[in-house]
Amino acid sequence: MRSRLLPLLIVLMAGVLLALGFPLAVSLANAQQQRVVVDRIDDAARVAALAQFVAESRDGSDERLDMLKDELQRYHDVYGIKAGVFYRDSAAVMARAPRTFSIPKTGKGQQAFQEALLGRRSDDPEQVWPWQDGRLIVDSPVVRDGDVVAVVVTDSPTDRMRSRILKGWLFIAAGEAAAMLLAVGAAIRLTGWVLLPVRVLDAVTHDIATGRMNSRVAAAGGPPELRRLAISFNEMADNVEDVLEQQRAFVADASHQLRNPLAALLLRIELLALELPEGNEEIASVRTEGRRLAQVLDDLLDLALAEHTSAELRLTDIGELAAERVAAWRPVADEKGVALTREGGAVTAWADPIALSSALDAVIDNAVKFTPAGGEVTVTAGREGQMSTLVINDGGPGLTDDEITRIGDRFWRSNRHQNVKGSGLGLSISRALLTVGGGSISYAHGEPCGLRVTLRVPRSSDRD
Repeated sequence: MRSRLLPLLIVLMAGVLLALGFPLAVSLANAQQQRVVVDRIDDAARVAALAQFVAESRDGSDERLDMLKDELQRYHDVYGIKAGVFYRDSAAVMARAPRTFSIPKTGKGQQAFQEALLGRRSDDPEQVWPWQDGRLIVDSPVVRDGDVVAVVVTDSPTDRMRSRILKGWLFIAAGEAAAMLLAVGAAIRLTGWVLLPVRVLDAVTHDIATGRMNSRVAAAGGPPELRRLAISFNEMADNVEDVLEQQRAFVADASHQLRNPLAALLLRIELLALELPEGNEEIASVRTEGRRLAQVLDDLLDLALAEHTSAELRLTDIGELAAERVAAWRPVADEKGVALTREGGAVTAWADPIALSSALDAVIDNAVKFTPAGGEVTVTAGREGQMSTLVINDGGPGLTDDEITRIGDRFWRSNRHQNVKGSGLGLSISRALLTVGGGSISYAHGEPCGLRVTLRVPRSSDRD
């Protein structure tokens, strides 16, 4: 969720910063150009005042005209700005610097000259951007006795102005970048604060789904809505745990209470068998079903205890543990004509040795039971990422895809194996024993035949 929420916040904040940055950059460029235009207007007005004196003294004296020419030349030498005073026909020149400066015949320069002849200053020139090589032309009329007799024209280069605009833009860009970094940091902290309860809730949900029913969410941090959700989730988990505990207690109590009358019933069957001819089929059938019921009750009690008992994890060499269990089951396998072997070296994991041994016993028992004489059962210790594994391959008939999805369900047995001794609870007990310690059990088709059962236990003591 964070990978989707964080980019969205960053894009929104970037849009806000750009929406603020663009108008600010345009305003800066306008302000810089307006500053230059105002300076040129002041310069043109000063030159116009001098030109007005020259126009008023057209009596053959050139003193004021020489002063005007010297002023325009110094102005050009110091600032690099072209300036001139042109009479109404634009061909006659009062003074100019440099001497090659003239009014354009067409374009905006000519338009500004014509507007100045009408007695008004020309409109502000178009904005010059840093990537343009433009010039600023400002005209100011020279008025004598209410009539425009000449026009002052200034033609300014824009290099310095464009450089100042560019530097201002770089400063704005740096500010935007700094603000963006701060915004990203704030977004990371904000999403972390908002999603922390969600991550905790996800982790606790996974723990409960894998059998650690005592896991709860710490209702601290995050928005109030998520804190209330955490409290509601804990209440739900408490109710579910209570229901499961009642179910386990019922199974355990029922199994325990049924064992005594069943034992008495089996004893009476044995006494009754003494009164009947030896080899009576009905008595043999009743005796078999009674023993099978006793085994089911024992398995139900073991399952209830497995789901209720907490694991005592410690660093265990599961390779050595597998070797011990294979050695314990080898006489049973030899009696049936099945080759039971162990492969792999030393592999360590954090597990409850007793629980893992019981789970492995149930799987080996199942594998030997369904492997025909002459077949082979192998137990291999290995590693798979952050988990250590025990893989049991048998040489039995295997299961179909539909049957593999159901294997491990309580009391489930394949229709093809109903005549094989068992209660259908052995693999359920194995799963319960492994789940308590953070492990798991999975099933797949064996190669070239049979069933492959994989027991996984964590290699690390960190179960979070």
